[in-house]
Amino acid sequence: MTASTALTATGLGKRYRGNWALKDCSLAVPAGRVAALVGPNGAGKTTLLHLATGLLTPTSGSVSVFGEPAGRNATLARVAFLAQDKPLYDGFTVADMLRFGRHLNPRWDDDSARTRLAALGIPLDRKVGALSGGQQAQVALTVALAKRPELLLLDEPLANLDPLARHEVMRDLMVAVAEREMTVVLSSHVVPDLKDTCDWLIVLNGGRVQLSGDIEELIAGHRLLTGPVSLADGVAGRLDTVDDRRTDRQATLLVRAGPGEVFDPRWTVRGVELEELVVAYLRSPDSTALPRLTLAGVLGGN
Repeated sequence: MTASTALTATGLGKRYRGNWALKDCSLAVPAGRVAALVGPNGAGKTTLLHLATGLLTPTSGSVSVFGEPAGRNATLARVAFLAQDKPLYDGFTVADMLRFGRHLNPRWDDDSARTRLAALGIPLDRKVGALSGGQQAQVALTVALAKRPELLLLDEPLANLDPLARHEVMRDLMVAVAEREMTVVLSSHVVPDLKDTCDWLIVLNGGRVQLSGDIEELIAGHRLLTGPVSLADGVAGRLDTVDDRRTDRQATLLVRAGPGEVFDPRWTVRGVELEELVVAYLRSPDSTALPRLTLAGVLGGN
């Protein structure tokens, strides 16, 4: 890798007919990470991925891949993008898709693609349109991996798949990541599918980056408190509170606090799960937790 940061956005924005799909977006995904890109519908996830591949031009700001502007020929050779609709030609056979990919990509690894499809039991002479949804997803992923990308961008690759197919696609993706030096940005609505596969988190909400960072560090830096509502104002005033929910008698607060923080014994304190963390931030759009962009990250330096 030529840079320690695989994907960098600085003040990135995209506007459609006066409406901002993405605005003032700044983030940095370290090379070698598997990043989960999470957010509600309309948050700007697909727009961000399209800007990173050069399919869209920014209205404001910039986006770079390994320190080079996104969309340049040199950058495109290092990036593979799998769109949500898994663009395949239904009338092509699987072998036709491989020939098509080989024709378009100079770094194409045909042997690994054929080996992978054989291991999955997907016949090369079968028409793409005759494959199951899970098999089509595997063919699309195989085509993306055969490009030998350094950065793999996946836009809802598990959409419309049954639970077994989702599990198999994620398992095979992680095997591929383990075998290659590759950074992955994976957009998904299904947070539990990301729990054991991703180590970096990006939460988009309302076209802005709300939360970003190492998943283990983010989880370690938050605590979920449950206790008497009469004590809630004191805690909320002392600690950085992300989410505050109260009934007449009980309060539940998600706060930024490490394991060494000492609390009143009248509070029940526990760690937070990834899905709880994501939901709490999405429910509180004014709360943010963002790492500071270093100069090296912005410039793509080592």
